[in-house]
Amino acid sequence: MMSLRHRRPHAALIAAALCLVTTLTGCSDSGNGSSSSSTPPASASASVSVSSSETGKGEVKVTIKGFAFHPAKLEVSPGTKITVTNEDSATHTLTADDKSFDTGDLAQGKSATITAPSKPGSYSYICTIHPNMKGTLTVR
Repeated sequence: MMSLRHRRPHAALIAAALCLVTTLTGCSDSGNGSSSSSTPPASASASVSVSSSETGKGEVKVTIKGFAFHPAKLEVSPGTKITVTNEDSATHTLTADDKSFDTGDLAQGKSATITAPSKPGSYSYICTIHPNMKGTLTVR
């Protein structure tokens, strides 16, 4: 008959293995590497504040990746140049709700530059192809 002392290491080993399997399963993707999910993740909530005097040229970069704008919230000076680059396999846009700026369709690897409005305010924007992708440009 096996004593309790010999069973405990086995139970601990089994518990550790279950934790590892659970962790690895939670980190798994679909395995095909595609970004064609019908429910893309919500956009990022990081924000960046840049003024023309801080950058020298007043240029800001936004990356589209994982069906989200990075950063999704920007604070810039009027007239700041914003370069938008699409790193997704799907085509995207960065378009102001009021149409005051629009990159047009950006295929994978393509970039476009928009200019922040001259009028201070908050400008919401989306991807017109994937309207769940959202962001905000604040001009101060």
